[in-house]
Amino acid sequence: MAFNRTLITAALPYANGPVHIGHLAGVYVPADIYARYLRLKGQEVLFVGGSDEHGVPVTIRARKEGITTQQVVDRYHELIRRSFAEFGISYDIYSRTTSAIHHRFAADYFRAMYDAGQFVEETSEQFYDPETGHFLTDRNIRGECPRCHSLGAYGDQCEKCGATLSPDELINPYNAETGNALAKKATKHWYLPLDQYQTWLEDWILNHHKEWRPNVYGQCKSWLDGGLKPRAVTRDLDWGIPVPIEGAEGKVLYVWFDAPIGYISNTKELCDAQPEKYGPWEKWWKQPDTRMIHFIGKDNIVFHCIVFPAMLKAQGYNLPDNVPANEFLNLEGDKISTSRNWAVWLNEYLEDFPGKQDVLRYVLTANAPETKDNDFTWADFQARNNNELVAIYGNFINRALVLTGKYFGGEVPARGQLTDYDNQTVEEFKNVKATLEQLLDNFRFRDAQREAMNLARIGNKYLADTEPWKLAKTDMERTATVLHMALQIAANLAIAFEPFLPFSSEKLKGMLNLDHAIGWADLGRIDLLSAGHRLGQVSLLFEKIEDEAIRTQLERLERIKRENEETAKQEVLKNWRPEPIKDSTTIDEFDKMDIRVATVLECSNVKKSDRLLQFRLDDGMGGRTILSGIAQSYPNPSELVGKQVLFIANFPPRKMMGIESQGMILSAVDADGKLVVTTVSTPVKNGCPVG
Repeated sequence: MAFNRTLITAALPYANGPVHIGHLAGVYVPADIYARYLRLKGQEVLFVGGSDEHGVPVTIRARKEGITTQQVVDRYHELIRRSFAEFGISYDIYSRTTSAIHHRFAADYFRAMYDAGQFVEETSEQFYDPETGHFLTDRNIRGECPRCHSLGAYGDQCEKCGATLSPDELINPYNAETGNALAKKATKHWYLPLDQYQTWLEDWILNHHKEWRPNVYGQCKSWLDGGLKPRAVTRDLDWGIPVPIEGAEGKVLYVWFDAPIGYISNTKELCDAQPEKYGPWEKWWKQPDTRMIHFIGKDNIVFHCIVFPAMLKAQGYNLPDNVPANEFLNLEGDKISTSRNWAVWLNEYLEDFPGKQDVLRYVLTANAPETKDNDFTWADFQARNNNELVAIYGNFINRALVLTGKYFGGEVPARGQLTDYDNQTVEEFKNVKATLEQLLDNFRFRDAQREAMNLARIGNKYLADTEPWKLAKTDMERTATVLHMALQIAANLAIAFEPFLPFSSEKLKGMLNLDHAIGWADLGRIDLLSAGHRLGQVSLLFEKIEDEAIRTQLERLERIKRENEETAKQEVLKNWRPEPIKDSTTIDEFDKMDIRVATVLECSNVKKSDRLLQFRLDDGMGGRTILSGIAQSYPNPSELVGKQVLFIANFPPRKMMGIESQGMILSAVDADGKLVVTTVSTPVKNGCPVG
């Protein structure tokens, strides 16, 4: 059907920390590009966002910092809101889920579904911390991974091997915050019976939305193929929206149920405040001629394509027309992680690179993880700025405007007769509008931005080939035509790049003195600037980023990496448990091992081996050589010289790296995996047996 307006939503960020580049590349930059594009076309658009302020992560941060949960969300909501605004994310409203209007709306939504009999009530046993008296969410439970046996896996995922888990699968689960052992306790909750929506969802998604991105369609199909199960909509927590029915004291709406309702309540908040501009909120959520697009990351696909649509269907709301979810963005080859501080935070970027919002927007779009995970590196960031924005786009604009100022006093010169080469150049970009529309309408933002940059390349090549700085010496009429055409391309670039680089487009319009309205419909025209039109003040559109700025960022990441390694080491030590005792043996078996004491005379690395150390021992019996694979635990092997160690004397000799080893040094495996040589604290005679 034909749509008369578009509602765009962007996933609500958790208000327990700043926004990072993974969030921007996955959700907010593509959502903003699309909203700006539709507005530029003159369409009726509403772009809705807000902070997700409920759930366990914010309560954990509050307890860690010794402040109230409300203080935490107040701080980060304002930080995120301000960062988005400064970065140019053009929300029509950015609100929050702790607002009074959201609390009322979400509670009423639950109550309407409850009264309509659209929930099922179940009592089940869930993990509980007897010491704190709290039930725990999956993410707040840790333990040993049943797949890779890594310690400290979360109740929903092991970050080391990537396995998807449930808390019941963890070995020795414990409270991630306190370290306390857990127990199971019965509790009553209300569930959304997704299994009752299975047939409808299969038809709606698999038969009517084959145009969705393969990652979205494929993940939905996988969940549907596995059979949907009821999903809890309430939790035992003391932070959130209280469940508005009798018998639910001490329970709140589960954050996944409460948060997406925020899209609706935020729309209502805006429409109630400005009804003359936006109309009633129902127009955006219940009128069938409104198209809804959800921009999310791939970790939110199930919620926005299966769970939330079931909630919307139950209450007669519009359903999403498309959900263009991106994959993940990595940082310098490693997964972005909030808990490990391995990220580029938006608020810090804005401080470190003032006035360079568009550079980050450009790089994140150029590397957009639209079809697969992608990687952000500071080297690529610098190269794309210096070699593309500066050397191609910026260079073309600067030459066109500076030369116009030099030869024509800053006024657009008259266009003379076009040559075949001029017409060929026009032909190259006359379809730019249709091409960009085809790409943007299909959410291919990376390719669309590349097409916009191709227009800058056309302009750069046009000036390089025509060389107006040389023409000016002999043919000013031809020079006028060349610069006239170059300025028309520049005006087209201001339009083509506006969805992607809004700050640069605004600056370019100022330099071109385009105070009259030009919009998307004008893209591709070569009469946007008339002869005699006076240009504005010329300045550099982009500036080079020097090595020192990049070096500062890399040094910061290296420092964080070292801190993470130390933290991981401490985490392993904290969670270490002795290995199970081996099968029973006998004293007779032990007596077969001839364990003796010897003093280390020499200890050095074995050449061409990063694993072996060569010991020369005084064993009280003429001496011997033993090789031991502990080099990585002893970067300075000379520290072992003079120590008395234990060794097995009756292992048969064997050659390694061309050296005969005459026994085995005894070592203990520490909790962090380090091999520690067993030494004798009280001196004894070399060669003494251990028994």
